[in-house]
Amino acid sequence: MQTRRDEDAARFDAAFQLDSDPWRYRTSWYEARKRALMVAALPRAKYRRGFEPACATGELSALLADRCDELLCADFAPRAVSLTRQRLDDWPAAQVETRAMPQDWPAGRFDLIVISEFAYYLDEARCRALARLACSSLDADGALLCCHWRHHADDFLLTGNAVHSLFRESARAASLQHAVHVDDADFTLDVWCADQLSVAERASLMSRSRGENDAP
Repeated sequence: MQTRRDEDAARFDAAFQLDSDPWRYRTSWYEARKRALMVAALPRAKYRRGFEPACATGELSALLADRCDELLCADFAPRAVSLTRQRLDDWPAAQVETRAMPQDWPAGRFDLIVISEFAYYLDEARCRALARLACSSLDADGALLCCHWRHHADDFLLTGNAVHSLFRESARAASLQHAVHVDDADFTLDVWCADQLSVAERASLMSRSRGENDAP
């Protein structure tokens, strides 16, 4: 199993060495639209501490950095880590580390965890472990976002739908609230929250805490 992980890391690192944007994260409208939908689906405007594994070139990371007081990003490909560090140079509170998932899951808790477009490279046991770690690492007001391609690829070990099924199972076991579900023609997007508040309820609660009037 370790050999397979090392081979995967070497393969992805070689892709990033050959082309700094091998999947066209920076130039694809599909990718830009998907990122916009992902950050729009987040139930809060700001987060204290976020975690994004498999950050690739850091395009989504930059959007998350705007929403987080602190952001930890990770990738198992050293070249991807270098590219994301360059991309996040304007965000000193964003940290990028070399980590493979799920075995290098970081310590501590997060109020935002984003699992995007990589869990289908894991076998079922490792994906299940990843889902459990993500759910168990959420703060009491945390959100877990999961987004994956719905179509086939030769190097996938799981389908995107299978990934989200495993995450739904772990979220249910952790008593997380299913806040957002999007079945796009190309990808599935889910958000689970540790609390039961809707976006409107959360906004109303914050307004009352600031002594504001909820009336329009």
